[in-house]
Amino acid sequence: MRKVLSSLFLCLILLCSTTMTAFADGNGNVDGGGGNLNQGTEAYNWPGSSYQGVRVTVVDATSGAIICNPVDFTNKNIASIAGRIIHFGKVSKIQYRNGASLTPQSSGYVYYAPTNAMPPVVSSNSNPASIAAIKRYFCSEGAASMVANRTGIDVTSLTDGTYKLVIEPVIYLIYNHLYYAMTTTEAGLYNRMLGGDLGAHFPTVVMKNLALALFLENADLGFQAWTGSKTTARTTDEMINILGIGIISYQGAPVTDVVYDAEYRIDTDVITAVTLSTTNEINSDSTATVSFSINGRTYRMTDIVIPANRSQLVWVKWHTPSSPGEVNISISTNKGTLSNTSIHANVVDMNGNPPPDPTADDRNDSFRTPSIPNRQNVTSLSWGVWSCRWHANWVWVPDWDWESGSHSASCPANCSSSHGHWVDNGEYEDQGWYDYTWHSYSASLSTSMDISADAKNPTASGNVMKSGYGINMTASTRLNSGAPSSHITGAQTCVAYFPEFQYDYYWRLLERTSGGYSADFQFQQNEYSTYNRRVHFTPVWYPNGNYTVYGIIMDAWTPGGMLQAGRTDSMAIRDNLFSDWHVRPVN
Repeated sequence: MRKVLSSLFLCLILLCSTTMTAFADGNGNVDGGGGNLNQGTEAYNWPGSSYQGVRVTVVDATSGAIICNPVDFTNKNIASIAGRIIHFGKVSKIQYRNGASLTPQSSGYVYYAPTNAMPPVVSSNSNPASIAAIKRYFCSEGAASMVANRTGIDVTSLTDGTYKLVIEPVIYLIYNHLYYAMTTTEAGLYNRMLGGDLGAHFPTVVMKNLALALFLENADLGFQAWTGSKTTARTTDEMINILGIGIISYQGAPVTDVVYDAEYRIDTDVITAVTLSTTNEINSDSTATVSFSINGRTYRMTDIVIPANRSQLVWVKWHTPSSPGEVNISISTNKGTLSNTSIHANVVDMNGNPPPDPTADDRNDSFRTPSIPNRQNVTSLSWGVWSCRWHANWVWVPDWDWESGSHSASCPANCSSSHGHWVDNGEYEDQGWYDYTWHSYSASLSTSMDISADAKNPTASGNVMKSGYGINMTASTRLNSGAPSSHITGAQTCVAYFPEFQYDYYWRLLERTSGGYSADFQFQQNEYSTYNRRVHFTPVWYPNGNYTVYGIIMDAWTPGGMLQAGRTDSMAIRDNLFSDWHVRPVN
């Protein structure tokens, strides 16, 4: 199933972390990563998450040859410092790969402000990058026009498939009291020139978040795809040779965007159902069988009976793959008509985007408390199946036969004819019918959710705590149903979203600590917790007021669909953890 979007060009991007590649033949190449930041000191500092941009280089789509000089774009007004920024000229990763040397320059840094603000590419704790937002921006007509205007290439030519855009993250930071502008590749080359000193002062800003801001999911233009960690600091060689690049490919055609018929989570029991209808009776003498072909395996629902001109749901209970990807399901029947003969499903991994670790010096002065998500709850569903039973109706069916006879003693002496009589040799015949019975089933999901201050929080009292400390979360569920186990699953997934990320961008997939029809969930152990606690750390900058977590509990499946429920719980934030510390001079 597909839908057509009106657009000047086709731009397709496949994500993994933070890389960029798009379009043309439909092979996208964009992903990225990062993690918590340490912004440094006054002499070695990233002034803020807005001090970033991108370098765009137009190249020949086939040969990779550079068509025009690279161009830098940034949302940040850096006019007051542009004249004293140390930079390395406008050199692309392709040129460095081909032998260009790193040449520091102390003047003449040129940049352009986009008409429409770009989304962040280098993540910070308060302003995380979103691959979806990056895709939308650079695959827009506005972005294509922006590049065309600054490179002198006609926008039609730019987007007809002849060219590709090489996108590189640019960061503006203070190193040894001086402002620098550098791409990931330039940061790696400069760190090598300095004997590792740049990375020593910026182990997270440069060596992790800038390094992992953009990378390729699929090899292109002679650059490798990145398959390593997306959350840990990288090496200088990796920054120079692999990381810090995304590729946008345009195709001059209306875009077709895949629409999935179903979405499932990895490693999950699910139920896929369609409707079987019939105009002719399907009974016990000749039942229907519906076959589901999934990933090379065939599942069958057998012994289906349905009265004439009626229908019922038919389904398969199966387990999704352990890796994300598309799954095509083919469905066939020997009797009746199916509502769908194929289902194009997407299997996703919800465990790939946990929040970064907040740091003590992180800030978000522009934060506004977001609205709670308004996701539809489905807490009860019903369905049913037909059965049939023969209704006997015995009817005498006559079968008259003439039986001839001989003379009897009562016949006159001169009787010359033979006598006979009619005999009914019939029998009882069952002229009954099938009586059909509808068996109705239902299931309901009850849920609860609780967040609380972590036990390592020394000053929390009830539901009041200071920002910067951790919270715990538990969710409990109960599936109530009298249906057979082949009809239902318990809840299997719980995901938590947080206000500091606008209930988007980052989330936590909770661990199911007990399963079945009474399932419980808790935070996974946090890799940033000193004690490996099941905890989420609130940002130290979070303002006084309610800190509300939104949790969605789902993957409780029935033939009628999936049961799911959104829940919220809050802690009251009063003050921050700095008020628990007292600094005094040492005697």
